[in-house]
Amino acid sequence: MTRILDSKRRGPASGRTGSVLVFLHGYGADGADLLGLAEPLAPHLPDTVFLAPDAPERSAMNPMGFQWFPIPWLDGSDPAAADLAMDAAAADLDAYLDAVLEEEGIAADRLVLVGFSQGTMIALHVALRRSRPVGALVGFSGRLLRPEALASEVVSRPPVLLIHGDQDEVVPPASLPEAAQALQDAGLDVFAHVSKGTAHGIAPDGLSVALAFLREKLDLEV
Repeated sequence: MTRILDSKRRGPASGRTGSVLVFLHGYGADGADLLGLAEPLAPHLPDTVFLAPDAPERSAMNPMGFQWFPIPWLDGSDPAAADLAMDAAAADLDAYLDAVLEEEGIAADRLVLVGFSQGTMIALHVALRRSRPVGALVGFSGRLLRPEALASEVVSRPPVLLIHGDQDEVVPPASLPEAAQALQDAGLDVFAHVSKGTAHGIAPDGLSVALAFLREKLDLEV
C-alpha cells in the first residue's frame, strides 16, 4: 500500500492551469526547500502549477527533514533495507504523480519533474519506468541509481536535462557523464550543463538553463 505524500502547492500566476511542475527535494530537506524556486520561475511559466511533496520518511540525519530512502554511506543504514525503502518510495511517488494528473486535470506530457540531489535520483528512477510519460525531467546534482537495470526496465523516454556543479563535494561531478551515458544507451535524449565554481547546490546559470529547457519542452514561446 502506497503512502500519501504531503505536498505544498503554488497556483499558476495566470490563474489557468496549463502544466504542472513537481519539485523533488534532496536528502534531509522538505518540499518547502525547493518551492521557493517557483518565485523566479513563475513569471516565465505563467500557466504552471508548482508542487513540492515531502518525501515519505523522516531523515535519519535530520529529524526535521525527510528522505526518499536511507543512504548507507551517509547514515550507516543497511544497504538491503535502503533498497527496499527506495522501492517503496518509488511506488509512493508514482502514485502521487498519477494523483496529480487527475487532480490538476492535465495530460501526462504537461507534467514535468525537477529534482535536486536525492530528488534527482528518485525522479530518474520513477519517470523512466512510468507507463504515462512525463513531459520532461530536470535533475540537479544527482546520479542515476541502478544503471545496470535500466535497459531492461525502461518504459518511458522523456527528454532529460542534467545539471551539476563542478565543485560538488557531496555527489561527485562525474555522476553527470556517467548518468548521461547510461541514459543515452537506453535511448533517451539527454542534455547537460556544468555550473562552473558551483558546489552542491543550484546556481543561477543552471536555473536559467533549466527554465529554457522546460519552456521548450512545454512548447512555450522562447
